[in-house]
Amino acid sequence: MLNDTLIQWDVIQERYDELSNQLATTSLDVSKRHSVQKELSYVSTLLGKHKEIVRLTTAYEALQVNAQDNSDPEMASLYREEMETIYQALLKEQHALDRIMFPPDPLDNRSAFVEIRAGAGGQEASLFAADLLRMYSNYALKQHWKTAIMSTSLTDLGGYREVVLHIQGKDVYGHLKFESGVHRVQRVPLTETSGRIHTSTATVAVLPELEEVELSINPSDLRIDVYRASGAGGQHVNTTDSAVRITHIPTGLVVTCQDERSQYKNKMKALKVLQSRLFAQQKESQQQEMSQKRKELVGGGMRAEKVRTYNFAQNRVTDHQANVTLNKLDMVLEGNLGDIVNALIEKERIERKKQPLAYQ
Repeated sequence: MLNDTLIQWDVIQERYDELSNQLATTSLDVSKRHSVQKELSYVSTLLGKHKEIVRLTTAYEALQVNAQDNSDPEMASLYREEMETIYQALLKEQHALDRIMFPPDPLDNRSAFVEIRAGAGGQEASLFAADLLRMYSNYALKQHWKTAIMSTSLTDLGGYREVVLHIQGKDVYGHLKFESGVHRVQRVPLTETSGRIHTSTATVAVLPELEEVELSINPSDLRIDVYRASGAGGQHVNTTDSAVRITHIPTGLVVTCQDERSQYKNKMKALKVLQSRLFAQQKESQQQEMSQKRKELVGGGMRAEKVRTYNFAQNRVTDHQANVTLNKLDMVLEGNLGDIVNALIEKERIERKKQPLAYQ
């Protein structure tokens, strides 16, 4: 059955009794009473879920004994069917308890900005960046998310030095946040005449889209420049200064946007990207202060370790975070990322359960 041995429920019960006693006193001020009530509600929910899991576990084990001891094959089959029903209910309750005790990142349900930059490898790296853009765009399409390219820096061979993709939808950040880091490709470049396999890289940074109230930016800290957009778009891009470049003076962060015809709309989109980058930078700083065990450079998309390798010769892709290898690179690059994304989400869920509880 499900392993629940690491949770000290007697300690949680003691905390429930302590909070109940505190709430029974009349000496608590309004603020303290609200805090106690909130924690008591949380602990009560934990105990309620645990009680239901114990009930289902007991029922399951009783059915298991009956199925084993019953000599009537038909009755034994009925017992096993009921066991399966209870087991599914038990799984559902356990997962619900996990989400309460080890809650996921509250930003998981947000839309996100995916920033892709060519790394080592010259033109081949920029072409690989274009492959990653197509992969994420196709994955978003399969998830029924909306995509828009915020800004691009193209090469003469059709690759990207840098491209920022805005993906809007439910749980975008939760699905794609693990993509941040160095992606490595091994293949024969189009520019290679001798057929030798080269190794190139691109970096990916996935940033959650924030609400305006979550991180305020002082207007005096911004330098805003406008210029003519480049690339596709007809005569408009050659005659109108609609593209916007915003520089955050205190940090030196620079954001550009040129996908809209309206200078105002480009400015608003660029501000959103800047806000997300500043938030990622702030979050990274907090993480470094809390723990020096693992350094994450999410804002710049530059992790010391590679997160994934794409081997074209063997049609193989290996995700080094989830330790997953798939022999269908062609399908993955067309947006079939489900196997990898699900493995990464499950890995994070397991890691969350290793964290200490507040009452233990």
